[in-house]
Amino acid sequence: MRRRSLSRLGETEMEVLQRVWAMGEASVADVHESILKARPVAYTTVMTVMKKLARKGFLHCDSSESRYMYTPARPPAQVRQELVQDLLDQVFHGSAAALVQTLVRGETLTAEESAEIQKMLARMAADEEEEDA
Repeated sequence: MRRRSLSRLGETEMEVLQRVWAMGEASVADVHESILKARPVAYTTVMTVMKKLARKGFLHCDSSESRYMYTPARPPAQVRQELVQDLLDQVFHGSAAALVQTLVRGETLTAEESAEIQKMLARMAADEEEEDA
């Protein structure tokens, strides 16, 4: 039986994707240079990751010019939603409440983050009440 990865994107894939989102359009050289500012990485590694992201549908590749240019195929919010949904399905059996409980019970939330979550939940409840009225 083949095991499914917890996330459809690896750490380096996510790093590359975030850099392309920030740039809007980028060549392999652009992303490689950007990552080199933070850590050493081979040019061929970046190239391979960008090709994989294009195959997976996260990047578009335009080869009409003299060099390959990559652009995001999906907006960050959509990708984040998909990844969180994968996490919910695989770890929390689809329960958003279990995810939130895990976040709240852990010491990872600051007081400000906790307050913001409470405000969001209150706004969502108010919106639902308006829709029901």
